[in-house]
Amino acid sequence: MNDLPQQLANGLLLGALYGLIAIGYTMVYGIVQLINFAHGEIFMIGGFGALTAYLWLPAGTSLLFALPLMILMAMACSVLVAMGAERFAYRPLRGAPRLAPLITAIGLSIALQQAIWAFYPDATKSRPFPEFEGGRIDLGAFAIGRGDLFLVIAAPLCMIALGFFVSKTRTGRAMQATSQDPDTAKLMGINTDRIIVTAFAIGAAFAAIAAIAHGVKYGEVNFKMGFIAGLKAFTAAVLGGIGNIYGAMIGGLVLGLAEALATAYIENIPGMSQLGGGAWKDVWAFVLLILVLLLRPQGLLGQRVADRA
Repeated sequence: MNDLPQQLANGLLLGALYGLIAIGYTMVYGIVQLINFAHGEIFMIGGFGALTAYLWLPAGTSLLFALPLMILMAMACSVLVAMGAERFAYRPLRGAPRLAPLITAIGLSIALQQAIWAFYPDATKSRPFPEFEGGRIDLGAFAIGRGDLFLVIAAPLCMIALGFFVSKTRTGRAMQATSQDPDTAKLMGINTDRIIVTAFAIGAAFAAIAAIAHGVKYGEVNFKMGFIAGLKAFTAAVLGGIGNIYGAMIGGLVLGLAEALATAYIENIPGMSQLGGGAWKDVWAFVLLILVLLLRPQGLLGQRVADRA
């Protein structure tokens, strides 16, 4: 139990990372009812975009100095890919049966992954990502890595900015209207195509921020990192109530805590020693998803179909 504060901190940090990625899933689903399984690769492309920006700078450049350029480059790469995917892969299938865009999303995910593997220099193996210098920061009951500071600052700022955008701006209110009834929104003069593209762009921008947080935390990026991260983020979105932006972040935090605590403590339970440790963390994440879906299918903050009707 002496390690509990540290495990809680680890879980919250991991959950914030999942939550940033999950927002992209939940925003797109909330507006067009599409599960964009290529979103994990959009996250991965943001990481490689940030690395490219850093490599353009003179050798030995401070990461703190390079960070603004890396953020802009990561967001630009992720947003452009997301907007291109919406325009050329998903929009032509908007009126098709739901299975068609779902299969397209899976195919696009594989294509983007293989494109980075084939065309980015040395992407066949993990590429080192710049890290902040210095050891872990001791906060008394727990310690965090210097790379985690970026996530601690970025995640709350992103959520505050998104909450303000959705509730206070004209475009944000148009997004809410499109989510509730796209046909009526179109009749009211809302350009739903532009709103849908905006949702893809915002989700991609948040994924890019998450990719930089992942890079500075773990010190590397690789072409496969979007697959598991994307599945975990989708799980977080479902846990929180897919279509609810605040639920996505809360689902991410719950998932991160569940992973951290299960990894640390389940192996200490008599008779379950082989079910703990890092090798089982993905299993327990999906066990949590199954339990939540059985007990509350609409997610933690989701609305029941009967209530929406």
